[in-house]
Amino acid sequence: MKIEMVDLKTQYKKIKDEIDRAVLDCIASAAFINGPQVETFAENLREYLKVKHVIPCANGTDALQIALMALDLEPGDEIIVPAFTFIATAEVVALLRLKPVMVDVDPQTFNITAETVQSAITAKTRAIIPVHLFGQCCDMEPIMQIAEKHGLYVIEDNAQSIGAEYIYSDGRRQKAGTIGHIGTTSFFPSKNLGCYGDGGAIFTNDDKLAEKMRMIANHGQSRRYYHDYIGVNSRLDSIQAAILNVKLKYLDQYCKARCSAADLYDEALADIEHIKTPFRAAFSTHVFHQYTLQVKNGRRDELFDYLQSEGIAVMKYYPLPLNRQKAFQKFVPEGLKLPVTEMLCQSVISLPMHTELTKEKIEFITEKVRAFFLKS
Repeated sequence: MKIEMVDLKTQYKKIKDEIDRAVLDCIASAAFINGPQVETFAENLREYLKVKHVIPCANGTDALQIALMALDLEPGDEIIVPAFTFIATAEVVALLRLKPVMVDVDPQTFNITAETVQSAITAKTRAIIPVHLFGQCCDMEPIMQIAEKHGLYVIEDNAQSIGAEYIYSDGRRQKAGTIGHIGTTSFFPSKNLGCYGDGGAIFTNDDKLAEKMRMIANHGQSRRYYHDYIGVNSRLDSIQAAILNVKLKYLDQYCKARCSAADLYDEALADIEHIKTPFRAAFSTHVFHQYTLQVKNGRRDELFDYLQSEGIAVMKYYPLPLNRQKAFQKFVPEGLKLPVTEMLCQSVISLPMHTELTKEKIEFITEKVRAFFLKS
């Protein structure tokens, strides 16, 4: 049996008629850029998230860049980011001549915390970018309290956790990506809500920020050929919007399927003392963009090679932390210690996780994991 990290082909087959019809209708209309499908998707996603504004754009990296461009920041301003994340979170900071300040993460959720943020705040800090990693929210309530105390912007990087809900201390719930001043997401095909190419979106409840980000995403235009800001060309094309309109209807179902697969993994792997299964925080639901184990005793790479040899696709997210990436060395202070991040980069491994995982496939995967530790 050969098992991939994601199975987009089988997912497509289940909604093929709806997807094909939506794409063909878009082609027939010839409205390939800024067609009605884009506006419809933005409205549908706005209603799903219960947020005032959704601005579609070309990809998740652009979403982060546009969000930062809207905040009137100055070169050298500091933006707090986790060191344990995909490069895009810090890449856009550096690209805009701002300074990414990399902080450590919680060893259970893999996310930044109020404590790690507080320790990094200086007179030059202007914003925090919490990343809701692998499908679970950061603890946003105390992070927002710190941001308010210090007058900082909060931009949520929600590329991996769309559909998750944050649970406040009083029991209120709010969708991930709608809590900070701005939220961003990616519709990369493997995401919980993925299109069939690149795509992204920005969310906000701030009318002025929404107006500015819409303009920045479209060459800074207030109206055609009248440019109020230096902007970018970042558009979600109509065909991708048509696909997302179909798939958005199934997002909660997709997240539920991932949670069910995670439960099966948990049950099968619970008694293996050499690994730690994913933690579920009380303040967040988990939509399992990834199912990520911590492997003890320095045996992650051995397990990775073994599972690959058995036909099981596995991934190391992320083998080298941002603070040790060559591209960021000028931003990293001498002697910076991020022990949790370093530990995670050497110990985590992500098993296949997608909406089409069957019980049979999970049993095959977990039997191989068990066999690895039993044989050794």
